[in-house]
Amino acid sequence: MEGPLKELTKLEKLSNGKAPSILDSLDALLRSLQDAKEAIQAGDTYEPLQALAQVVETRKKEVDDRQKEVYSTLSRFGKALDKKFPTSLPTYSGTFSSQSSKHAVERTVALHLLRTGQFDAAEIFIQESGVEIPPALKIQFIELHQILRALRNQDMGPALLWTEKHRSFLCSRSSPLEFYLHRSQYIRLLLSSHPPDPLLAIAYANANFRPFYVEHESEFKRLMACVAYMPISKLQESTYRDLAQPSLHFDLEPLFAKEYCASLGMSRQLPLRVVGDIGGGGALARIEKGKKVMRERRSEWSQSDELPIEIPLLPENRYHSIFACLVSKEQSTEHNPPMMMTCGHVISKDSLQKLNKAGGRSSVKCPYCPTESQLVSALRLFF
Repeated sequence: MEGPLKELTKLEKLSNGKAPSILDSLDALLRSLQDAKEAIQAGDTYEPLQALAQVVETRKKEVDDRQKEVYSTLSRFGKALDKKFPTSLPTYSGTFSSQSSKHAVERTVALHLLRTGQFDAAEIFIQESGVEIPPALKIQFIELHQILRALRNQDMGPALLWTEKHRSFLCSRSSPLEFYLHRSQYIRLLLSSHPPDPLLAIAYANANFRPFYVEHESEFKRLMACVAYMPISKLQESTYRDLAQPSLHFDLEPLFAKEYCASLGMSRQLPLRVVGDIGGGGALARIEKGKKVMRERRSEWSQSDELPIEIPLLPENRYHSIFACLVSKEQSTEHNPPMMMTCGHVISKDSLQKLNKAGGRSSVKCPYCPTESQLVSALRLFF
């Protein structure tokens, strides 16, 4: 999407730039006409008309030049979109025809607006669509964005209050959020004094780090040892340089949003954004092309739990591990699980049995290395 976004940015600059817009030029022309009209009514005819002719020519040139820029950029934007999406998006009739499906889509949109902090737009959408969102849920999303805003402003207080209140939930998930919040505050205190005075930071650590020592012993020791490498210029050149990186603090926002949404029973990712990333990223076009090829070959896909073609996904959009056997080129299933041989290489159960039948012995030779393994010693792997 780099090409279309580049042209879209140019369009935005044309509409919001410092150069006079078409509307400004037209407003100036109207003012000139009004001034000329008033002058003619006062009895002066020659000079206003002569000046008006020059103004009209100047404003006309401004409008023409501006429109030419806009139309040229629009044309390039359209060409960039056509290049990015060479085939038209497929249409599926009846996808959201039922009342329940419409309600589900409307609720998804409303929750998306609330989760992204667009509360005014969400309120208008909820009123117009009639979808019901519990008031308590709205309040929780407002609280989420208030805490995120506080984190952005380097205020750990609201986030720490929330983690203390939900400590049992975070512990059940083995979440390091509360410790990371205290770590961030400790580092800020450590780096805030000039010349370096670590006593305030050490007092904070003594008061807040003790409950996390068992789970984060190694990190606890690093936080205490980095004091010896102050000031920050020395710390940035030491083995503890990662503690001086801004990402230590910036990463708290997505981590907090993830845990907060998990406490509400929601996924860490926005459903609408995932749909847009996967579908708009080429998955829909690939599936449609696969359907077209299968239709031309008059063939059907018999597997209901997997796609006939591979869809490349970003790591954050992979929600469960899979294994594809390099011998049979097939994806593992419950009845054909991955099996690890003595040498450590993994193939599917069907491939392992075929190798055993081909050799006619109780041992099989690994297809990747010369090692022979006993069939009974192969272990099933669980992802």
